[in-house]
Amino acid sequence: MADVRSSRRRRSGPGLAPWLFISPWIFGFVVFTAGPLAFSLYMSFFDWPIVGEREFVGIDNYLTMVMEDPQFWESLWITTKFALLFVPFNIVLSFLMAMLLNLGLKGTGVFRTAFYLPSVISGVALVTIWSWIYSSRYGLLNYLLGLTGIEGPNWLGDPSFAVVAIVIASLWGLGGTMLILLSGLQAIPKELYEAARISGVPGWAQTLFITLPMLGPMLLFAIITSIISAFQQLTIALLLTKGGPLGSTYFFAMYIYDNAFKYFDMGYAAAMSWIMFALVLAMSLLVLKSSAAWVHYEGEVKGKDGANG
Repeated sequence: MADVRSSRRRRSGPGLAPWLFISPWIFGFVVFTAGPLAFSLYMSFFDWPIVGEREFVGIDNYLTMVMEDPQFWESLWITTKFALLFVPFNIVLSFLMAMLLNLGLKGTGVFRTAFYLPSVISGVALVTIWSWIYSSRYGLLNYLLGLTGIEGPNWLGDPSFAVVAIVIASLWGLGGTMLILLSGLQAIPKELYEAARISGVPGWAQTLFITLPMLGPMLLFAIITSIISAFQQLTIALLLTKGGPLGSTYFFAMYIYDNAFKYFDMGYAAAMSWIMFALVLAMSLLVLKSSAAWVHYEGEVKGKDGANG
C-alpha cells in the first residue's frame, strides 16, 4: 500500500510545496519590482503632474526628449563621460588591490578591512569628507599638492575638474568590487602557478595567461555592475556639486530626479527612466555578447565544430 502511495506521489509531481516556499519572493518581486516597473512604463505615456489632470500623450514624452530637449543629450553625455572614466579605473584599481591582498603579506586582514571600510560609509558622510578634501582653500588634496610645488585647482568650482573630482570620490567605494575579485583570485588553483614557475614562465605572463582568464566570470560581473552603478550616479553629484559648476556635473539621473521631484513632471521622468533602463540593458547585453571571447568557465570544453560542449 505504501509503495502505491509513493508511486502516486512521484507521478503527481512535487505539488504546491515548492510554490509555498518561494511565495514570499514572488510576492516581493511582483509588489516591489515588477509592479512599479509596469506602472512607470504606464506613466511614461501620460502627461502626469503630481496634482491635476492626467492626459494620455502616447509617445510624446519620448519624442520630446530625443528631438526637442537639449538637456537630455547634454546630461546623457556627461554621464557617459563619467562612465568612461569610472568603469576602467574601478576595475583596474580593484584588481590591483585584490592582487596585493592575495599575496598573503603581513597585515593583510587589516588592509582588507581598511580597503572595504569606505564601502559601508553612507553617501552623506562620504560627501562631507570629500567636500573637505576638495576645498580650494583648506582642502587636504591641494595642501598635499602644494608640498610638491603644484598649485591645486578648484576641484569643485572648475568645470574641467568637477567630473574628475566626482570620479575620484566614487572610486572611494571600490571595496565591494575588490572583494569579489579577491574571492576569485583565491579560488584559482595554486598548481597552475607552480607549474608555470617550474616552466620558467615570468610573473607578468602568469598574470596575463592564468590569472586574467581564470578571473573572467568575476571580471564580467564587475564590469556590468560598474556600468550600472555609473549610470545610476546621483547621490555624490547631487550633494557635492548640485550639478554645477555651469552644469558640468548635471548627470542623467539628476535630470530625472529634478523632473520628478522639482518640476513634478512624473510622466516625463518615467520616460527618461525607461530610456536609461534601455541604454544600460543594451550595454550589459553587449558586454555579455563579447564575453564569449574572453570569459571561460570551469568544465567548459570546445567541440570540434567550435561549439561549447
